Amino acid sequence: MEKGLIVRGLRVSVESIEILKGIDLTVEPGRVHALMGPNGSGKSTLSFALTGHPKYTVTGGSATLDGSDLLALRPHERARAGLFLSFQYPAAIPGVSVANFLRGARTALRPGDVLPPAKFKKLVTEKMQLLGMDSSVVSRYVNDGFSGGEKKRLEMLQMAVFQPKYAILDETDSGLDVDALRAVGESVNAVRSANSETGLLVITHYPRILQYLHPDTVHVMMDGRIVKQGGADLAERIERDGYDPIREEVAGGVA
Repeated sequence: MEKGLIVRGLRVSVESIEILKGIDLTVEPGRVHALMGPNGSGKSTLSFALTGHPKYTVTGGSATLDGSDLLALRPHERARAGLFLSFQYPAAIPGVSVANFLRGARTALRPGDVLPPAKFKKLVTEKMQLLGMDSSVVSRYVNDGFSGGEKKRLEMLQMAVFQPKYAILDETDSGLDVDALRAVGESVNAVRSANSETGLLVITHYPRILQYLHPDTVHVMMDGRIVKQGGADLAERIERDGYDPIREEVAGGVA
């Protein structure tokens, strides 16, 4: 069995318009991959297609998760298989407490491993302490009245409680000020320290969050294709020079 979240030649359309034009990408267990690119390049389309959003139609290629055909699974089955998505814009759910949401979601993900209330409370308390979160959060309604930073940290709490094999963080840094960005970056690292085998695909168009996450590989996407990849220094180059030099390289046929 080949380990990893492995994407080969993936082509995806939205309302008959092709957005992804042949994506090749491998996220290994315990490794951090950053997917960068300007707005409209197809980064979020990749995240939604992999997690099974019905709006996104796969027209070619393959995606496997630890050897299993990911595309053959329904969205909830992909989550049970170990795939997690942190949303760019997490939705508020008034009337549903964080505690009830976490318990219901974990039960749905692991129906054969339902924890008694006391053990579940202990698990959530441990993860909140790991992330430095106030215990009062669990009694609040999901994202209702939360700041941008609080919403993103709640996403990290979900990742800590659910312990996925592979996590896609879709522009987790979006809309965060400097302090919130640092807090979220530290939260991601805390989750990784507790579960070092989780593979991460961090989607962003700014390299700010990567100074906390230290990616193993940086991929650059433009116009539905991955056009360049390298180490963390590639993100530093984008921070310094922007995307235009890479556009020029691609136009000139430079690998």
